[in-house]
Amino acid sequence: MTDWKNQLYFGDNLDILRDYIADESVDLIYLDPPFNSKATYNVLFQEKNGTQSSAQITAFEDTWHWDIHTEEVYREIVEHGPKGLADLTQALRQFLGANDMMAYLVMMAARLSELHRVMKPTGSLYLHCDPTASHYLKLLLDSVFGLNNFRAEIVWKRSSAHSDTKQGRQQHGRIHDVILFYTKADKWIWNPQYTEYDPEYIESFYKHVEEGTGRRYRLSDITGPGGASKGNPYFEFLGVERYWRYSKERIEELYRSGKIIQTKPGTVPAEKRYLDEMPGVPIQDMWTDIKPIASQGKERLGYPTQKPEALLERIIETSSNQGDVILDPFCGCGTTIAVAERLNRRWIGIDITHLAIALMKYRLENTFGQDLSPYEVIGEPQDLKSAEALALQDRFEFQKWAVSLVEGMPLEKKGSDRGIDGYIYFHDDNSGKAKKVMIEVKSGHVNSSIIRSLKGVVDREKAQIGLLITLAKPSREMVKEAASAGFYETEHFGTFPKVQILTIEELLEGKEIRMPPRGADVTHKKAKRVKGEEGVQEELRVEED
Repeated sequence: MTDWKNQLYFGDNLDILRDYIADESVDLIYLDPPFNSKATYNVLFQEKNGTQSSAQITAFEDTWHWDIHTEEVYREIVEHGPKGLADLTQALRQFLGANDMMAYLVMMAARLSELHRVMKPTGSLYLHCDPTASHYLKLLLDSVFGLNNFRAEIVWKRSSAHSDTKQGRQQHGRIHDVILFYTKADKWIWNPQYTEYDPEYIESFYKHVEEGTGRRYRLSDITGPGGASKGNPYFEFLGVERYWRYSKERIEELYRSGKIIQTKPGTVPAEKRYLDEMPGVPIQDMWTDIKPIASQGKERLGYPTQKPEALLERIIETSSNQGDVILDPFCGCGTTIAVAERLNRRWIGIDITHLAIALMKYRLENTFGQDLSPYEVIGEPQDLKSAEALALQDRFEFQKWAVSLVEGMPLEKKGSDRGIDGYIYFHDDNSGKAKKVMIEVKSGHVNSSIIRSLKGVVDREKAQIGLLITLAKPSREMVKEAASAGFYETEHFGTFPKVQILTIEELLEGKEIRMPPRGADVTHKKAKRVKGEEGVQEELRVEED
């Protein structure tokens, strides 16, 4: 326990689970796997030829595709997977065909099998999805976890009613998500949670108010149901003979303490049940009390699939204890691990995009500061050699990772970015207008023409600073060309080179971009500080083309 370090992994979660996560080592799993639920069924069920190249799943592309890689995973499940899962997967393919929906189910089947392996016998799994595919996922979960280990289908109301009927909508509005709850065995960690009573319920059932204290209470029957057959004692109390729920000594004790009253002579005494002593309403399988994150909400970080912290808090508190290990294999912007950290759980987060890893690191550091538990990032380049390997493997992911080294926001849209791979917004005066650093990343050969092009972009976009991040060392001519751009002058913070060059090697050694202080940085919205000094919250802005 004392040697434990929380873990943040970059990479395909199937590989991470197989290579790094031990058998029966995780107490609770929450997963919200990406899926393009907004696509029409015609698109989802359109047959694919299986020859297209395998597409990387990015933070803003919630879709899976049938391709060669999917075909390989399918064959692996059929030929080497558990018989029940293999039979089900074949039956689903025969029914659905080779399309994006089936690709999603194949990829999930392989991952659910691994998630079952890493769960402790007392562990639980919560799979967050929507009605587009929840019925298929439940079949997979039944196969992997066993029919008897299905516990609940939780419905979360994620949005208000739609108002598009007047625009011709001819179906019911979709305003809920589904969370499928499974356990590994017949004994699992369970901490009941409660919600507050509805005001109408309080007025109807706790209508009495105690004089002097103002405490609300209701009167509860203390007669013994079932009489003697249930072992209830029979005696006279306050002139009333009955079978009673309590012994005579207990009833007299409660009467002396004021907990049992007789409203008038001859009536059956009753027990006071105070509202402030009641735990509330036990959580049911329909959750309407947890609101989605508002467009201007304090939690919002600009990540499209972000879930509210209250949702994860309920799941984590219900199905784990302090010190337990929480795993989120599709971690996104890190809501699960942030809540796990706040609730004193250990955690493992996995994501396949550097953008998500960068957002998670910023969120953890901004939220917890010096109180953040030790954690390690596994899979990100740590030296020049591994950076070069990433550039060869996936140029776009290399660009995103490089931008994250200067805490920039990578541009997601290709084709219209005019050579720019990221940006940083900042404020250095009281005008309220955000200033901008334009970032270009190069993993191959570089020369002076790149600097001239960057200077043109900075001028055209009216940016204050341009930054080239390069894997190769710049030439002397490039350095001179950058210097010829002059300086950006500020009123309060001095001057900064208008065009700068930083190598990956320099960034890994700790060198930083020269720019005004980031105390008012608005590139990444900062998460609310929950420990130590309060953090400042600012808006994450995603540039629109």
